[in-house]
Amino acid sequence: MLPLLLGLAALYGPAYVELAGTLWQSEQYAHGPLIALVSAGLLWHLRRPLGALPDAWSPAAGSAALAGGLLLAVLGLSQHIHLLTFASQPMVLAAVLLLMRGRAGLRMAWFPLLFLLFIVPLPGIFVDTLTNHLKAWVSFSAEEILYQLGYPVARSGVVITIGQYQLLVADACSGLHSMLSLSALGALFVYLMSRTSRWHNALMLASLLPIAFVANLGRVLLLALITFHHGDASAQALHAGLGLSVFVIALVLLIGLDGVLARLHANPPR
Repeated sequence: MLPLLLGLAALYGPAYVELAGTLWQSEQYAHGPLIALVSAGLLWHLRRPLGALPDAWSPAAGSAALAGGLLLAVLGLSQHIHLLTFASQPMVLAAVLLLMRGRAGLRMAWFPLLFLLFIVPLPGIFVDTLTNHLKAWVSFSAEEILYQLGYPVARSGVVITIGQYQLLVADACSGLHSMLSLSALGALFVYLMSRTSRWHNALMLASLLPIAFVANLGRVLLLALITFHHGDASAQALHAGLGLSVFVIALVLLIGLDGVLARLHANPPR
């Protein structure tokens, strides 16, 4: 086991150090270290059940996964393409399980391996495109809701005018980073609850992105209302703190939906 851990550390350690000093310093990928720690903790928790499995191996599948994973890792590390480097992690770990514990080991540890995909940095062009669309949707939705509530509101692109104030829905307010982190949190919640109904779990997973969007929209609405009633200075003072409101709203919605679905289907956790 120690040689395996040393080998993985030598392979991926430099990439983790580089990410810690670059992307993980940004708000968008600040969840990266937590993803790595949670995946490592889940794998550590499974060490005894995995060790209790009979020695078995799937040479064909394991060798193919190892070859593909190492190829991606070498390309990513040599070209400094983090997407390839970190996308290779689940493949390499899956290969190790297949070669040491067979398919039974892979079935037991599938979630920690897939959970590592939340570390993978998205391509810049994809991030920019999605951010622009999200900003437009958030701006439009916020304007419509405020208008229906009777506020004097107008919109020009991603700039919302409410009363005498103007609010710019910036990249940070698009909700993309909260969608990534909340999707990871929601997936972990569904896994830990381990409901017996597949429909329940599927609906919970399908709701993650809509819940993240609604939670972020709530943050923008709160900022707009605080600005209108108490001025721009108050909104700016509370801006950072309201970032936590996204997670509070999302968690309340997620837990509430899980409870409703559990009651409808009499579906207890395992």
